[in-house]
Amino acid sequence: MPHPERPSFLPRPFRRGEGLGEGFLGVVYPAVSLVILPMKNISLRTAERARARERALRHAYRLMRTHFGHQHWWPGETPFEVCVGAILTQNTSWSNVERAIANLKAARVLQPRKLFALSESQLAALIRPAGYFNVKARRLRSFLRVLVEQFGGSLERLFVGERAAVRERLLAINGVGPETADSMLLYAGGHHRFVIDAYTKRIFQRHRWSGANASYEELQGLCESALYQKPRRERLDYWQDFHAQLVMIGKDFCRTRQPRCAECPLRGLLP
Repeated sequence: MPHPERPSFLPRPFRRGEGLGEGFLGVVYPAVSLVILPMKNISLRTAERARARERALRHAYRLMRTHFGHQHWWPGETPFEVCVGAILTQNTSWSNVERAIANLKAARVLQPRKLFALSESQLAALIRPAGYFNVKARRLRSFLRVLVEQFGGSLERLFVGERAAVRERLLAINGVGPETADSMLLYAGGHHRFVIDAYTKRIFQRHRWSGANASYEELQGLCESALYQKPRRERLDYWQDFHAQLVMIGKDFCRTRQPRCAECPLRGLLP
């Protein structure tokens, strides 16, 4: 009795004389292309999503730049002030950091050797407005110890070398994590490294440019690959200002509570 019509995606029975491509119990599985084609389609869809995200991010920068203007970040007068600010800004607002740095300037100690010469308690008293001042005093002294004792107080010497090696050098310092290290690299060291912070994560999640569980490294790779189109001589300023624009959006519009989506320059890019 002949078999009824068999759907093409099912294996057909083994026929006499066939020996290649046999499956378990003599069943031949000819549908290798069924594995390849869906994977190819998935790859195409993934690539198209990546291109759409690139277009969205680049358009987002134009919208933010039009709204806020160039931010000329980081807000520090010297590379050393940038590094100090990158440590002090951990878990606090920038306005508090500004008050702490103003204290250091008033005491005339905002230089590597002078700052390192202070005791931990003296340093903590000066940076008190930044919050967690005892913890941050220890972290600052850890950074200063490396800078002064290993590199003679020279940021140029600290930042010389390949980006990955310099980053590992910074991450080895107690209290310097990925965001702090990348802030120093991008804004003080002149290295191309995109900074990811809480504002970036929140904005990207709300616009569905990333998943809710995306890691720091995943977000950083996403930004660096999507925003690589500028010539190298322009890319440093582009990444610096892009991060600064995201900070402005996060502070003024994309707030944790009561976000102002209807007034946000990026409202047209919401899903």
